[in-house]
Amino acid sequence: MVSRETGQGFVVRTAADLADAGPTFAEETTPLARAAEHIVLARQGAMERPAMARPQRTRVMVVANQKGGVGKTTSTVNLAAALAQLGQRVLVIDLDPQGNASTALNIEHRRGVPSTYDLLVNEDKLADVMQPCPDQAGLWVVPATIDLAGAEIELVSIVARESRLQKAIAAHEWVGTAEVAGEDRFDYVLVDCPPSLGLLTLNALVAGEEMVIPIQAEYYALEGLGMLLETVEMVKKHLNQRLEVSTILLTMYDARTRLASNVAEEVREHFGDTVLKTYIPRSVRVSEAPSYSQTVMTYDPGSPGALSYLEAAREMAKKGVQ
Repeated sequence: MVSRETGQGFVVRTAADLADAGPTFAEETTPLARAAEHIVLARQGAMERPAMARPQRTRVMVVANQKGGVGKTTSTVNLAAALAQLGQRVLVIDLDPQGNASTALNIEHRRGVPSTYDLLVNEDKLADVMQPCPDQAGLWVVPATIDLAGAEIELVSIVARESRLQKAIAAHEWVGTAEVAGEDRFDYVLVDCPPSLGLLTLNALVAGEEMVIPIQAEYYALEGLGMLLETVEMVKKHLNQRLEVSTILLTMYDARTRLASNVAEEVREHFGDTVLKTYIPRSVRVSEAPSYSQTVMTYDPGSPGALSYLEAAREMAKKGVQ
């Protein structure tokens, strides 16, 4: 599981630790009231997390896997929220027409709202379509609307259609090095892709420098990985030489099963240090959070899922392309 010792003398506290350390209700209060108190204390602890050193330039990271149901969107929004809690300035770009990342980050994404559709098809500026996340300081979002479902068809006849996202990101004044973009720069741009290898995902791969691949700890999740890596190599060869698979994250890990450990061992054997040491366990709280338009990082910061994503974000921030 995830170590609670995080370096620099700082220990991540669980909800139980916070409850033991903080003031308590009278003994006659209900279990529901005590649980509410624990959550409040955990959220207070999340706001007090020490900031990490910022990268010297914006890291554009594409979160992609053509297989659905592997925790791709869940990982995108929770890693983004965790990075923001660690003092980073983060932009999430929702490229999935379903708009699930927008939902989890409590961003309005009804038809007509400025979105990634306008960014790609109408060439709107990034500054005109992004919104601050209301629940997490230091986090901005470009939402996806249902209009995005038709973007691939509309982009087919356009010259350089695969590089529109890259141009939009590069043109923003908050993207770049510390010398050029200054203290207001984005430290991370996380792009959430649809579960396919179409034109939307291609735009993300051309725009990104790093790729994050969430893999469910089951054998079916490994079957399409070869195809995905072939696509990455093709993009790298013809369209974006900077692209590297920097991070593989094991999700929905069930420590009770031998299957999960076998899959983890096989993935680590093939990809080595690219695989994060931190894995994301199966968690009811992680699954519940989007129904309240929240990430698990704000919904229940002391839960195992939240602490795992926090450690994964911390580890991701320390490795990869700088």
